[in-house]
Amino acid sequence: MSILVTPDTRVLIQGITGSFGARHAKLSLDYGTKVVAGVTPGKGGQLFESRVPIFDTVEQAVRETGATVSAVFVPPPFAADAILEGIDAGLDLVVAITEGIPVIDMMRAKEAMKGSKTRLIGPNCPGLVTPGTGEKSHGGCRIGIAPGYIHKKGSVGVVSRSGTLTYEAVWQLTTRGYGQSTCVGIGGDPINGTSHLDVLKMFNEDPETEAIIMIGEIGGTAEEEAAAWAAQHCKKPIAGFIAGSTAPEGRRMGHAGAIVSGGQGTAEGKIAAFRAAGIEIAETPSDMADALIRRIKR
Repeated sequence: MSILVTPDTRVLIQGITGSFGARHAKLSLDYGTKVVAGVTPGKGGQLFESRVPIFDTVEQAVRETGATVSAVFVPPPFAADAILEGIDAGLDLVVAITEGIPVIDMMRAKEAMKGSKTRLIGPNCPGLVTPGTGEKSHGGCRIGIAPGYIHKKGSVGVVSRSGTLTYEAVWQLTTRGYGQSTCVGIGGDPINGTSHLDVLKMFNEDPETEAIIMIGEIGGTAEEEAAAWAAQHCKKPIAGFIAGSTAPEGRRMGHAGAIVSGGQGTAEGKIAAFRAAGIEIAETPSDMADALIRRIKR
């Protein structure tokens, strides 16, 4: 099984005619993802790659194609409105890849989500991949910008705030013979739609996810909250890595949410929370898969 998306998920791409959206739409199609629609206002009626119909609005795309998930490749000034359009259309999931969305816009989008059925992944995230069973896991569902070929179908769930660390963990797992159920990059912005805890709960409930890698970084308390929940409720082996242990207090490192302020969000505090929850700690990025293997073999 998997979480959030399956190889049968019908995906639409907002911003499919932009250079970035077009490039990754094609990569997703090549991976085997069921990209059934694109949305670019003013370009309705055209075809992408001679096979994917383009619509002017998300509502039209959903009505005509039955899409249930959207990937947002829309420039930052308009991205929050693209998210809101997906919510208004009743999508199950919106995956916002866009980086640099103004915080005030995300506050508005987050408020609009209350009471809706739509879940948001991101923004400023790599998206998610549920690998397929074909060669190089083709035939799965790739939404976003993750390199599909590094994935392998299996039973390890991966959740991370960092895109590049997600890819590193996935490649390590694959080269060691451990496939993945679903890999979720939740993004590193201070206001996002889905947390480590949200994904951890989904992996815990998925009968075919047998082990988990959880990757965090300095800033906020989300990792500590997830670890506290895992200590009480999750019996599956977990390995974790916290990035940013050398970052000076008060300096933002990489993601907008990766800042230590007022003594909160330190790497030391997060690592201590992981250890208290029985999560195996990866000391370096190169140790993530091996840390999980150590935990599995305990």
